[in-house]
Amino acid sequence: MKKLKMFGILALAAVMTFSLAACSSGGSSSGSDGAKKYIIATDTTFAPFEFEDESGNRVGIDMDLLKAIAEDQGFEYELQPLGFDAAVTALESGQADGVIAGMSITEERQKKYDFSDPYFDSGVGMAVKSDNDTIKSYDDLKGKNVAVKNGTEGSKYAESIKDQYGFTITSFPESANMYEDVKSGNSVACFEDYPVLGYAIAKGQPLKLVGDLQAGNSYGFAVQKGKNAELLEMFNTGLKNMKDNGKYQEILDTYIKTN
Repeated sequence: MKKLKMFGILALAAVMTFSLAACSSGGSSSGSDGAKKYIIATDTTFAPFEFEDESGNRVGIDMDLLKAIAEDQGFEYELQPLGFDAAVTALESGQADGVIAGMSITEERQKKYDFSDPYFDSGVGMAVKSDNDTIKSYDDLKGKNVAVKNGTEGSKYAESIKDQYGFTITSFPESANMYEDVKSGNSVACFEDYPVLGYAIAKGQPLKLVGDLQAGNSYGFAVQKGKNAELLEMFNTGLKNMKDNGKYQEILDTYIKTN
């Protein structure tokens, strides 16, 4: 009888331990010193904001900035590269504490998430061959052809102004095809999100940005509405510190070149 009673007590203890563990599971976990470790979800590939380098390390503007801010503010995090849609789903379900993934701050998203101060202002740029000194503005495109990538903001913008400035458009499925068309002279320029163009130039494409940048969306770090306010505050404070001490511009300069 005593053996049965003892077995029952041990079983009850095991159930309680399992239940407590299950209740404690969620977005955050404990860090090396027992402090809260945040789960941060991100996209898998969105160069130059997040991607894997030749050694398999996850790098990019978002990755380097998050690391620098965490070091500045003294918090730990676990990175989960899930893909953009899955990252947002993880945030909404409470499986992640925050998302950093080149995420545009929009009115619709602000209804569901709390965003940090903008950490990057995107936009559309125009690039020409690095030795091209004749195309300096949209006015110089009259009667000429430009290249775009299907489905991009650059493509939409070029379509919106082609009649006004009198140029034609050739669309390509990949950015590499677009760049080759400009380098071969079939197109005199290409339109694309300027950080994407800037990264291509940084990686050795013989291009340069010319003309004015067209305003686009601002990117922000997101948390669930009304949750993880302390994480958001640390991100904002760290971001300000990075801008003040020059680290922010250093990170941008690593991945984006204009000529």
